[in-house]
Amino acid sequence: MPEKKVTAKPKKKQQPFAWVSMLFFVSAFQIISALPVIFGSEEINREILFTFGGFLALEWGYFICARFLAEQRATELEIIAFMLSGIGLVTVASVKPEYAFKQFIAICIGLTGFIALLGIMRNVEVISLLRPVVAVGAVGLLGLNLVLARTINGALNWIEIGSFSIQPSELVKVAFIFVGAASLEKLQSTRSLTKYIIFSLGCIGALFLMRDFGTALIFFATFMVIAFLRSGDIKTIGLLSAVAVVGAAMIIYFRPHVASRFETYRHVWEYANEGGFQQTRVLIYASSGGLFGLGIGEGRLKNVFASTTDLIFGIICEEWGMIVAFCVVLCFAFVAVYALRLARNARSTVYTIAAVASAAMLLVQLALNVFGVTDLLPLTGVTLPFISRGGTSMICSWALFAFIKSADIKTYPKLEKQMDDA
Repeated sequence: MPEKKVTAKPKKKQQPFAWVSMLFFVSAFQIISALPVIFGSEEINREILFTFGGFLALEWGYFICARFLAEQRATELEIIAFMLSGIGLVTVASVKPEYAFKQFIAICIGLTGFIALLGIMRNVEVISLLRPVVAVGAVGLLGLNLVLARTINGALNWIEIGSFSIQPSELVKVAFIFVGAASLEKLQSTRSLTKYIIFSLGCIGALFLMRDFGTALIFFATFMVIAFLRSGDIKTIGLLSAVAVVGAAMIIYFRPHVASRFETYRHVWEYANEGGFQQTRVLIYASSGGLFGLGIGEGRLKNVFASTTDLIFGIICEEWGMIVAFCVVLCFAFVAVYALRLARNARSTVYTIAAVASAAMLLVQLALNVFGVTDLLPLTGVTLPFISRGGTSMICSWALFAFIKSADIKTYPKLEKQMDDA
């Protein structure tokens, strides 16, 4: 009986990401959103027109170069980053037109940092060489912050340089993940783990001295994720959590004024015109927006302090509507799932840790911002990634996306080809 010839089934070709159609959709959404701000008054606001035109040119220029020069095939993250940045730019321009150009410059710097960091993350050896430099730089930056920064809204976390101000803790977030991923690449290296624990405690301790409790919580949650990725032991995570709770209790006991910052939590309506002023206004005005919003620039929350930073999610709910607000949250959920999928097939533990830790940091920050302004969590004053006004926050957000994108081998076409040939 003749043998049957077995033919191998051809591999299913992965459908390329339809970046052109998605970019047209996002650009159309951005143009429609910007029109009320540009033509909001009797005269055309030329400054915002040119700023937004520059943003669209930057967006399209990046994707054309990424596709045809860098041969990028997976640009989902960049689509999300530009969409969120566009929402933030329009919202900031509608509330404070004078800040629109600064926000655009921050996006440009963030994108430049994103590209540069992707280049650095290409090679694990380069990452290992830069690890001590980045660690020392991060500690030095926090030390400089403690010496030079001035207290704003109860926290010592801003350094002013001329007419500009930077928030060092946002830049240290990038260093925190970079050092963690590089230190814990080799699972058998206990010495590296000890060094990273010391580095982490130093960063979190400095943030407590700066009274930046929201960022300290973000750092601690990220450290927990990295520790779990390193050990895979739930008991270790439980022990670290218990130590953190005891530490927080001791801080409140020895520094009672810290507890006063959270006295309105779950009691905002009792302090509606005092400590709960911001949150009660968010709850009132956000609910008035309904599904489709009152219209960009038509809300009342923009007149409340910190409307374009801590409370910007409330403005999105009020002026853009609950559907857009839900889509914003959904974008971060997609990024988290995307990072987990990439981490499963990453070519090194460096990329697994960097991608998952970055996604976790973004999710924790999103939760603190959204749940904080709605009184589901204490208000800690952290920004909404990509959307809140602030240069260093924008730069950090783009850098975290670079960590996630670096886990995808398709980010480096030449390297992918070499691996396929091998």
